[in-house]
Amino acid sequence: MTHAVEVHGLTKVYGRGATQVTALRGVELGVPSGSLAMIVGPSGCGKTTLISVVAGILDPSEGACRVLGADPAKMADLDRTAWRARNVGFVFQQFNLLPTLTAAENAAVPLMILGWEWDTAVAEARAALDRLGLAGRGDSLPSELSGGQQQRVAIARALVHRPRLVVCDEPTSALDHDTGQHVMELFREVADRHELTLVVVTHDARIYRFADRIFRMDDGRVVESHVPEEAVA
Repeated sequence: MTHAVEVHGLTKVYGRGATQVTALRGVELGVPSGSLAMIVGPSGCGKTTLISVVAGILDPSEGACRVLGADPAKMADLDRTAWRARNVGFVFQQFNLLPTLTAAENAAVPLMILGWEWDTAVAEARAALDRLGLAGRGDSLPSELSGGQQQRVAIARALVHRPRLVVCDEPTSALDHDTGQHVMELFREVADRHELTLVVVTHDARIYRFADRIFRMDDGRVVESHVPEEAVA
């Protein structure tokens, strides 16, 4: 079985001396290609730090993290930025939408980074918004959208360039039950159709059934992994 994410002995330490904080303590984790993995556990247990290392945003202090066959920590900065742009989509907990861009323009940002023409990129982004139930809202600014609608724009932005890996931090936190289920159904469909791998941090037990495997963290370690009892796939 090919793994999209392989983590061995991963440690991440912030600060030094009296202010030192160890966020990850020898994490072991393997996520098969084309699967949907969820990382759960109490606040402060290291979930967001772990997916930040997986996505190549943070470097580990110790250990190994291979993602899509590469080690982001060993890449030069420009190479790593280009690798992320091609291969990784992000859904951030705080959305991180640009306030002066419309919903369609925000969703088109990954395509623009990859060199797409403006009109083509925005048209592709509008199609992604349509699939997430935001038809007709492509010209709205983030300030004109509800929290749930902003979350869906962020999800469209993560999927629009068809990355090989999508990393999500609480993707359904601002969504009602039906919309959250629809978003996870879309993630599940995209993962199955395009061999997309998803790593999702969540506290939302309503979506556990969409996971192929759930990894439970506590105090900077993965302490348990299991397949959900009522898995969709």
